[in-house]
Amino acid sequence: MVRKGGQGPRPDRYRIAGGEAELLRDADRDGGWMLLVGGVPQSYVDLSDPTYLDFEYMRLMGDVVDALAEPGAAFDAVHVGGAGCTLPRYLAATRPGSRQIVLEPDGELVRLVREQLPVKGVRGLRIRVTDGRTGIAALPDEADDLVVMDAFAEASMPVELATREFVQDVARVLRPGGAYLVNVADGFRLPFARRVAATVRSVFRHTLLMGDPGVLRGRRFGNLIVAASRAPLPVPELTRRAAGGLARARLVAGDDLTAFCAGAAPLHDGEEITAPVPPPQVFGRS
Repeated sequence: MVRKGGQGPRPDRYRIAGGEAELLRDADRDGGWMLLVGGVPQSYVDLSDPTYLDFEYMRLMGDVVDALAEPGAAFDAVHVGGAGCTLPRYLAATRPGSRQIVLEPDGELVRLVREQLPVKGVRGLRIRVTDGRTGIAALPDEADDLVVMDAFAEASMPVELATREFVQDVARVLRPGGAYLVNVADGFRLPFARRVAATVRSVFRHTLLMGDPGVLRGRRFGNLIVAASRAPLPVPELTRRAAGGLARARLVAGDDLTAFCAGAAPLHDGEEITAPVPPPQVFGRS
């Protein structure tokens, strides 16, 4: 895919409302582009193959999406956090006919993606320049099958998108069998991830956690995926997918998830909460 006039994306640094974004070409993969904000990788997009998911956590999200319904079934989906729109592109390619909304507060970032990593050809996708809480609040009850929370201010999850009050609003938007996916990053002993999981569990009866075994043990900083629904989740299938993927992952559910969340209180609006920030060496920063 190339831009109008035959020119492809341009590797460069770009000013956005949130600071500075950078586009890097993947020299090893035609069509592959990395989008960074503030030096932190935010998205990997393959313009030639939208089904290619490079980041480990994004592959886990793709596994959940694949397992939620029969192959090819269309979703109505909302994505809180846009960046390069990797998962919306994946959904559009694997589930044709899906209707998707991306909520992204940085209008300059949206313009950059539209110009350099075009989404015009992604059918059924709309981008709204708004923050996650305002965007979710504006949606009607039981309007969607999937809500994905993958929003970061550089390397930290916005805490206002982690609270029980926000998760309750997400639950309002979802249909009875709908699912909520959350990307959360944490490090040593995972205090924030435990509270995020406890928060989601306090709203959704069926909740699971997926991630790299080293991250799940709290030994290193990384991403974890929380999946939740009012309806039972396909735990056996996702367990097999996690264990058999290119990057081996572990799934935590049931009593094991109860133990993981033990002593962790749900997050609430008005609390003094500090989201974890990765050590500088994680992204090669000094």
